[in-house]
Amino acid sequence: MGFVAIDRAMLGIPPEVIAKDNDRLMDAHLADYAALAARLARENIDIEDIVARVMALEVGLPSWGMVSGGTRFARFPLPGEPTDVYEKIEDCSVVHQLTGLTPRVSLHFPWDRTDDYVGLRQFGEAHGIGFDAINSNTFQDQAGQKRSYKFGSLSHSQAQTRQQAIEHNLQCIETGHILGSKAITVWIGDGSNFPGQSEFTDTLERYLDSLRAIYRHLPHDWRLFIEHKMYEPAFYSTVVQDWGTSILCAQTLGDKAQCLVDLGHHAPNVNIEMIVARLAQFGKLGGFHFNDSKYGDDDLDSGSVNPFQLFLVFNELVSAEIRGKGSFKPAYMMDQSHNVTDPIESLLNSARAIAGSYAKALIVDRAAMKGYQADNDVIMAHNCLRLAFETDVRAALAMARVRSGGAIDPIACYRASSYRALKAEVRQYNPNLGGGIV
Repeated sequence: MGFVAIDRAMLGIPPEVIAKDNDRLMDAHLADYAALAARLARENIDIEDIVARVMALEVGLPSWGMVSGGTRFARFPLPGEPTDVYEKIEDCSVVHQLTGLTPRVSLHFPWDRTDDYVGLRQFGEAHGIGFDAINSNTFQDQAGQKRSYKFGSLSHSQAQTRQQAIEHNLQCIETGHILGSKAITVWIGDGSNFPGQSEFTDTLERYLDSLRAIYRHLPHDWRLFIEHKMYEPAFYSTVVQDWGTSILCAQTLGDKAQCLVDLGHHAPNVNIEMIVARLAQFGKLGGFHFNDSKYGDDDLDSGSVNPFQLFLVFNELVSAEIRGKGSFKPAYMMDQSHNVTDPIESLLNSARAIAGSYAKALIVDRAAMKGYQADNDVIMAHNCLRLAFETDVRAALAMARVRSGGAIDPIACYRASSYRALKAEVRQYNPNLGGGIV
């Protein structure tokens, strides 16, 4: 599909559908907003400041999250799901239109390959969508690929295979430059499944050598995000298995290399919010992938299992914002797999959870908490967080959406539009389509 002229009035959800649904809810929304404003004013918090900060928050969307995900056993495709990168952008525009929170999409190559990247950028711009960090894929073998990544890619024992992986990343940078991206995310599945299969030190040295080759080709205003993951597909050892290895690699490479944190890429019960604080403290927190998990790297909807943890993460992110005085600019993105839900509805719910956690973190009484911490008043220090978390900020989030042209109730508005059913009539149904996460 190449770029074609687009009538903006026909993009996404018709404005009259949003207006009609908002009219239905407006009186109750304004009453709730006034009540929350009064509640916050008693704590000397200006609700308008909170709304403005939420409106300034931006979270990227995963192109691979726009189609039905799956497990090792099955995938259950959804009629009307996108079949190419252009249709993914169409669906991304709907999420942004209803939430005002998601103006960019993160592409994954070669999953999102097309013949005309200038046209793709224009298509995105016409839909109000820009391009976030580019993701390279050297954890799968692709059709026509000369060398296999079965035993690794950037850390492979054979130089020719490492070079193939390096060249793929360089191609991703070139493509991202055309699209207007400013970062590349590098995640590899390299590791071992048996003791003795590989030498821990040798594999990391080879990985660093490969990353140096990629790093040298970064445009001056780009960043390289190193993404760690504890396991899968390597189950005995993983080359970049935790934030410690990630920050060591980032420090070795240079200022443009930073760490990316995914909520599901940690051992059970790890204190992820403290990892966020540590990486931010040393200037190496480059980005965050939001999702949720119960058992491992589940890629569930953000805030669906452990909303308090999501809030605690944002508490540290807001703290880093304050300390950074404008210099702290991490890239936020959702990284989810929607196995049994409509991906758009899951992303709408996740956008609300993320924005809600951010808003609650903004109303934490940090001065009071500092005083309680100094006095070792454990309960009151904890309650500064607890009270903010328990505050119902939905009216502030809804106002941010309305002022951005979005919906008071995004899912209700989305369903009222019949968007998915309409797309099912014009998009080719492909039960074998994969979003990459299977």
